[in-house]
Amino acid sequence: MLDEDARRVFSSKALNYFDELSKNMSYTKTAQSLGITQPALTQQIKKIEKVVGAPLFYSVGKKIYLTDAGSILLDATHQIFHVINTVTDQIQQKSSESSGTINIGIIAAVESKVIEDFIVEFNRINPNVEIDLILLKRNEIWDQIQNNKIDIAVMYLPDNTIKSWKSYKSKKIINDTIMLVHNNEKIFKKGKATYKEAIENPWVSYLRGYYFTDLMTEKFKNSLVDVPKVVARFSSPYQLLKFVQDSDGVNTGLPASFCIANESNFTFYRTPLEPAISSDLTFVYHEDKDKIPRIKQFFTEWDAFLSKKSYIDRLKSL
Repeated sequence: MLDEDARRVFSSKALNYFDELSKNMSYTKTAQSLGITQPALTQQIKKIEKVVGAPLFYSVGKKIYLTDAGSILLDATHQIFHVINTVTDQIQQKSSESSGTINIGIIAAVESKVIEDFIVEFNRINPNVEIDLILLKRNEIWDQIQNNKIDIAVMYLPDNTIKSWKSYKSKKIINDTIMLVHNNEKIFKKGKATYKEAIENPWVSYLRGYYFTDLMTEKFKNSLVDVPKVVARFSSPYQLLKFVQDSDGVNTGLPASFCIANESNFTFYRTPLEPAISSDLTFVYHEDKDKIPRIKQFFTEWDAFLSKKSYIDRLKSL
């Protein structure tokens, strides 16, 4: 058995610090994301290394890497997190479906109005179930679902930042396609825009690291086309639309779902790109989450909600 000092070192907080450092491979970035000082983080890692009797990281220049001991501990840490999440889910499965909380994380780029309307309807039927809807950045959402801080993630797939699908499930909502927002009547009449036509004007884009920024960059590069010249970056599709329509000769790319839901706000054309750039808007959750009564009820009523009126039709009526 571990002695008292070792137990304190291997607390959930310490393992979370180690796991986060293993993802970022940067003491500075990890300390900032955890909201602690870099010396505090360094001290915590040194305490773990003292207990295991081996260094967990080594450095080459300014970069750090996991040692063999670090890789073993990282695998064990993920196993521990999996056990804790599984036990938590098993306990919650015994709880009443008529009460409790469902924590939902939604990626910032998602047009969320249909989901918000569903939550209102779900609340009418299940007034004692509290739903927390949290707007998250792409780099936050997977971390929070892994650490059981949210029950359901609403995100776009595929996402190459996700390294392992073990123990997770997904439920498709819709397939979403990127539309070129522009003021070129010739392209509009043609009904589609090539990548080369799309970059004839500069772009306003989502922030670096956002899902659609990386997706479009990958698609353009794979087609051997230069990525658009970006003159401004924003986090919200509303900001992108306003910038385009208030500017002269600037394009952007926005999800079709946003374009449909906000039809009345557009004065510019929306044209699909060719080849199409598309992804699936999806619910993602731990494999045992849908056995929890209130979450099982959430998905059952979601299906009933869409059976009355499709997702796209609901977007059109917003």
